[in-house]
Amino acid sequence: MNPIFYASIILLFVAVVLATSGVYEYWDSRHGPTARRVAARIRAVSAGGQVSRERLSILKTRMLAESEWLTRLLLLIPRVHALDLFLQQSGLAWSVGRLVGTCAVLPPFVLMIGTSVALPWFVTVALAVFAALLPIVYVQRRRNRRIQQLERQLPDVCDMLARALRSGHAFTGAIDMVGNEFAEPMSGEFRIVFDEINYGVSISEALTNLATRVPIRDLRYFVIAVVIQRETGGNLAEVLDGITALIRDRFKLFDKVRVLSAEGRMSAWVLGLMPFGVGAAMMVLNPAFLDILWHDPAGIKMVASSSVGMLFGVFWMRHIVKIRV
Repeated sequence: MNPIFYASIILLFVAVVLATSGVYEYWDSRHGPTARRVAARIRAVSAGGQVSRERLSILKTRMLAESEWLTRLLLLIPRVHALDLFLQQSGLAWSVGRLVGTCAVLPPFVLMIGTSVALPWFVTVALAVFAALLPIVYVQRRRNRRIQQLERQLPDVCDMLARALRSGHAFTGAIDMVGNEFAEPMSGEFRIVFDEINYGVSISEALTNLATRVPIRDLRYFVIAVVIQRETGGNLAEVLDGITALIRDRFKLFDKVRVLSAEGRMSAWVLGLMPFGVGAAMMVLNPAFLDILWHDPAGIKMVASSSVGMLFGVFWMRHIVKIRV
């Protein structure tokens, strides 16, 4: 029998075990006796139970998984807390255990499908590796999209804070106004800041936690300006106005650069996708024409070398057209 078949059977068994364990842990974390006891205690101390999800999230330490033994196992992974921060920045309610489990479950199914349709072994392995990376790519896209939204909302947040300070509100009250009246996702981040301050965390530490959760350079400038102003004094509203003007000018320059580099980015997409489109059309119109690429050793070497060259070209063109402002 084909070794890929045995490997797919073993990985399928592991995937079924992990999926069963994940379903049980999901049910136990929400409907088990421990979850009911914790929910009852929270309702007892929350003055009627009207506590938002963001406020509950800072009352406990984030768990890497829903079970203790899986958490201890994940702690053996290097830089696992960086992966947890990566999930926080994406805005998804995923744990590290769920992400790792999803990455482990998908490849066996791809191997099984690839074996059943008699694909070449290197194509099957490549698809399995891609399936393992697919959840990480999804989280990365969600993270990038959320960070872009936060970056675009930051000038308006600074404006709102400056107006609140000029109208006589304290800085903590201005933060509460942003958390209650602004749009997501920035309002959720400032609600967490306000709740941390209410629970005894200093303003400087709460803002530092905000800069850690939201890796935006302009937000770090905002945090540094607020921390320095609280230590040395000064008109914080004017400082926020200056930061707002700087951010908006930088956005204008960045949008201009994007327009000027649009042709290069489009060329990169066209040159990168054209070989795959032409190959797919040839396989549909004349499947026997490309058989030499899969059965002849020289054809396999050509496919491998061309794939490496295309990958290098894509990364190089991306590096050329990506301009930081």
